[in-house]
Amino acid sequence: MNTKETWSKGLKSGVHTTWVLGKVVFPITMIVSILNYTPVIHWVTSFFTPLMKWIGLPGEAAIPLALGYLLNLYAAIGAILSLDLTVKNVFILAIMLSFAHNLLVETVVAKKIGVKAIVPISLRIGLSFAAGILVYLLWRGGDNSAHYGMVAAVQEQPETWIGIGLLAFKKALLGIWQIALIVFPLMLGIQLLKDLHAIQYISKWLEPLTRVLGLSSGKTSVPLLAGLIFGLAYGAGVIIESSKEENFSKRDLYLLSIFLVASHAVIEDTLIFIPLGINVIPLLLIRVAVAFVITMLTAKVWQRLITHTELVVKGEVK
Repeated sequence: MNTKETWSKGLKSGVHTTWVLGKVVFPITMIVSILNYTPVIHWVTSFFTPLMKWIGLPGEAAIPLALGYLLNLYAAIGAILSLDLTVKNVFILAIMLSFAHNLLVETVVAKKIGVKAIVPISLRIGLSFAAGILVYLLWRGGDNSAHYGMVAAVQEQPETWIGIGLLAFKKALLGIWQIALIVFPLMLGIQLLKDLHAIQYISKWLEPLTRVLGLSSGKTSVPLLAGLIFGLAYGAGVIIESSKEENFSKRDLYLLSIFLVASHAVIEDTLIFIPLGINVIPLLLIRVAVAFVITMLTAKVWQRLITHTELVVKGEVK
């Protein structure tokens, strides 16, 4: 392995990723921050309050939720950074967005490996709202105001449009800076894994895990690991290539898809919530645990249906 080349590629990837994400986070943080001083936020709040109250969120929380669902987590975080929320509000949004984000792009990826779009979309949105409602009902606490890392230092109350614009610019700039602090080491780590060819080695150790999940082919450990580390969008090439080369069964494709739509890019999707000032460990554990449970349950139900069908064909069950 060429260490210099690894660092070079990792840093370039970090610059590129930060630039791409910054083009989303910066303008959204600016726009939402400015809208906070206009009647628009009040209109959005009034319209969505009846729905949001079921998950213990204020009406304006619908903005980052919608941005995350349709675009990505960075767009959602950009919007959250501009809102005055409690720790519990932020954690509920984080857990909901962990399960459902970037639905348009990632659903296309799921379709490319042979899964009908309705499955990942309905599953992810269902898990998102179920998780949000459960956290709201079960967690007693978190009513203190959320502090967004360095963004929390911006406490001015501007009285002119110029002041509002400058405040929005500060929030957006600080938001990008914090994301860059996470993205650069993350991209370097990913490049290191690639150059060491660690994916192939680690995937062999994951084969027992695939059996626990009910996957019939040990080869599914490769796309499983790629999805867990790189995500559905970033790991799409590995997932699609593996599914074609190994000719996975329909059952394995669906089980693999179900697990990964619930839990993918666990490193990145967990670390990027750090600037929001919440404890990300429960976020990670809940997401992975739910992925295991729903995948294993689906595998058991699927197997029972297959067994029942076979018995019907044989005439042993009417």
